[in-house]
Amino acid sequence: MLRSDINRILREAQAFMASFGYILPPFSNWTPAEMQARKDEITNITRSGLGWDITDFGMGDFAKTGLLLFTTRNGCLADLKRGGGMLYAEKAMISRLDQVTPSHTHILKTEDIINRGGGTLVVELFGGRNGSCDRSEGTSVRCDGIEAVLPPGARLRLQPGESVTLSPGDWHAFWAEESDVFVAEVSTVNDDATDNIFEDPRVTRFSGIEEDEQPFRLLVSDYATWLA
Repeated sequence: MLRSDINRILREAQAFMASFGYILPPFSNWTPAEMQARKDEITNITRSGLGWDITDFGMGDFAKTGLLLFTTRNGCLADLKRGGGMLYAEKAMISRLDQVTPSHTHILKTEDIINRGGGTLVVELFGGRNGSCDRSEGTSVRCDGIEAVLPPGARLRLQPGESVTLSPGDWHAFWAEESDVFVAEVSTVNDDATDNIFEDPRVTRFSGIEEDEQPFRLLVSDYATWLA
């Protein structure tokens, strides 16, 4: 992705979230220079992967396949494995109209995907075992606490305020219909480096960046380079 496109998407995202009355934490507005100046005091932010995240999943067309995320809180995998400490994570996301987050599941993470406002969020679901999606298999999920047994390829249409709970082995893709959707995710500890399994082996979690201008804000994937 071009850095200029990332910068534009970030500015649009802040305005979109604000239109729903959602206020991000103060560090969401820090410039790269501010983060560099404070890098010694923000190790919990950088280590936990808090902050801005934009991806086209390596497919080269953000409008068609992509997602914007802001991780507001996140525990650590070691605490999750031992069963004590900060075991949860929270994200704010924007799923654009007809923009697909491709089919994937998680090894450890259980998550609630919540439509916080905008259009309809469509979640397409399949079952599977041993890290593979089985498009002949359905699954069972909870929608706002009510269990739903679904056939293969079922498409939940979540209206604002509605949610679905997804467990490891629930293969899911999602996109917005009618208009962009402000999405929330509440989950167990989030580990984007190792816990995502994509159905299409071409898909990658993070995008390469072509630096055609200076960054407006740093992405989580920038921290290793810019804050070294």
